[in-house]
Amino acid sequence: MTARLAILASGRGSNLQAILDAIAAGALDARVVGVFSDRPDAQALQRVPEALRWSRTPKSCGGRAAFDATLADAVDAVEPDWVVCVGYMRILGEDFVRRFHGRLLNIHPSLLPLYKGLHTHQRALEAGDAEHGASVHFVTAELDAGAVIAQARVPVRAGDDADALAARVLSVEHPLLLQVLRLAAAGRLAERNGQATLDGHPLFTPLPLESAPT
Repeated sequence: MTARLAILASGRGSNLQAILDAIAAGALDARVVGVFSDRPDAQALQRVPEALRWSRTPKSCGGRAAFDATLADAVDAVEPDWVVCVGYMRILGEDFVRRFHGRLLNIHPSLLPLYKGLHTHQRALEAGDAEHGASVHFVTAELDAGAVIAQARVPVRAGDDADALAARVLSVEHPLLLQVLRLAAAGRLAERNGQATLDGHPLFTPLPLESAPT
């Protein structure tokens, strides 16, 4: 059965475009059933037909709690199998996370548990790291703390600045996210008791990009 994906995005939506391209190419058995944003001007919204777009701000909803509840109702209405955060810059509240527990994914530009939150590339450079990368993980109420499913690594090179490193990480984000979504769409991925599982077996270490099952 084709997986139904609800996408949460705040920015330009390059990962969303990678999803749409993979679907169009027959490389991902899924359908985007809605794109949801906390920023009405987010470029990500322009990547799908108007009927699939939803945007509100916390201010327009009367505050964060009301925004989260309104967003949750809107996402629920499209009956997603998976809710996927791709550059969604707002922390999801506990009620939202609870409502979509076990089917809520996020892609984060660091090798978690390193560098939760913002400015990950600059922080990796300041720490003198030899490697940096991206992680796909289940979302919990704690910021960037859910079970990590898969990671992709890139080298940190002499002379890198944050922009150069961000571009290198972005080049692996797309295939990493698609790899995880293929597993999810095939019914092979789950979360049990805070642990990511593949085919019913616990993932004690994140799947690497180069050898994750497809």
